Amino acid sequence: MRAILFDLFGVIARVQSPESQALLERTAGAADPDRFWSAYWSQRAPYDRGDVAGPAYWKGVCDTLGIPLDARLTADLIAADLASWSEVDQRSVDLLGELAGQGFSLGLLSNIPEELAERYVATQPWLDRFSVVGFSCRLRSAKPEPAAYEWCVRELGLPAEEILFVDDRAENVEAAHTLGLRGHVFTSVDALTAALAAAS
Repeated sequence: MRAILFDLFGVIARVQSPESQALLERTAGAADPDRFWSAYWSQRAPYDRGDVAGPAYWKGVCDTLGIPLDARLTADLIAADLASWSEVDQRSVDLLGELAGQGFSLGLLSNIPEELAERYVATQPWLDRFSVVGFSCRLRSAKPEPAAYEWCVRELGLPAEEILFVDDRAENVEAAHTLGLRGHVFTSVDALTAALAAAS
């Protein structure tokens, strides 16, 4: 194993907290949280792939919910959504430095919309640890679509079997396995560190 390809959210960055989810619900004026999140996720794939930008994404969500949308609410929803995905796990960031010091090539493959990708590039200097950064909005392909993984493998310049893919979603790890990569379903920094030690 010569390279480690990381997912971002749920591995290095935290998933949405209950507080950030509640803020999004309040911002939208959503009376039914279940309906809100169903609409949120049902519209998300084109946003992550870069097929639509934030305003069009939120128009689709609000149209589904019957919520009137204007420019101010659009901006508020985008801001609340970006903030909800912006908390980083410092232990994971520290692990990146350790792995780079051990000689591993590091890659990143994230399902992420353009506005959020821009925010991370502007605010997170640890992204420089990655020799390859695959943002779905720029690849125009999102996990678990094969093209997203194939792009990263080409850019890393290694055989797939020499790359470990780390993601918190089992279906994404299974898709990587199908393409010949090794895989680890992320649950904690400690579990990943133990798995890496066992594989060395």
